[in-house]
Amino acid sequence: MIGAALIALSVAAAAPQQLTPTQVALNEAEHAISAGRLEQARLMIGRAVAGGASGAQVDRALADLAFASGKNDEAVVRYRQLLAGEPANGFLAERAGIAALKLGDVTTALFFLDQAIKSPKADWRAWNARGVAADLQQDWHAADSSYEKAAELSPNMPEVINNQGWSRLLRGDWKRAVQLFEQAAILDADSTRIANNLELARAALAADLPQRRAGESARSWATRLNDAGVAAQLLGDKPRAVAAFTQALEASGTWYARAANNLQSAGGR
Repeated sequence: MIGAALIALSVAAAAPQQLTPTQVALNEAEHAISAGRLEQARLMIGRAVAGGASGAQVDRALADLAFASGKNDEAVVRYRQLLAGEPANGFLAERAGIAALKLGDVTTALFFLDQAIKSPKADWRAWNARGVAADLQQDWHAADSSYEKAAELSPNMPEVINNQGWSRLLRGDWKRAVQLFEQAAILDADSTRIANNLELARAALAADLPQRRAGESARSWATRLNDAGVAAQLLGDKPRAVAAFTQALEASGTWYARAANNLQSAGGR
């Protein structure tokens, strides 16, 4: 009889814990966030809270929703609060760091990202973001080592290679930047950002300013001329930068504020 009772208790202990309806709703909300269904996630979280849900799971869902929605200031606050209870959680630190980076708050980003990469579970996103933060501080050694670690964890990731290219572009290493952007473009041929970066790097190496392509709109040509001016300005070639910005204004057919501002900063009239 005693043996049977012990077996029964053992089976009961092994049975999976039943989730409450609010826990199920929050789990589904997190899934919706990861799938990009943000409005659905927002409604599910609201219903869970209305049903009495509270605590860390709700706070985490709200933080993730803010992050996915681009509400980076809110995300930083919420992840910071969560980290107070889970200081060793590298994923939370990674998210907080990336959100701060998007806000342009490099000091806060570095604080969280350095915390994130201490975790043995840190993934390529944490190291990639650490590289971006290093670039913003012109800490090239830290940038290179961070991107190398990101590439090691996730080889042939276009985002990492693109950022390596931009890092080289910031240093004036245009040839290496072109090589990296070309590699990234092969891996992600649909990325407008990578294509634009590649053209910017190529413009810096070109002897002449971009010529208008067959069938190209005035706006598109003006944009490419402006990018060539930015590249020349970074190289310290003021005459070429002024020429590019001036041509961009003339080519646009309308007042092109971006080129006008760049022209003014370059000392052109």
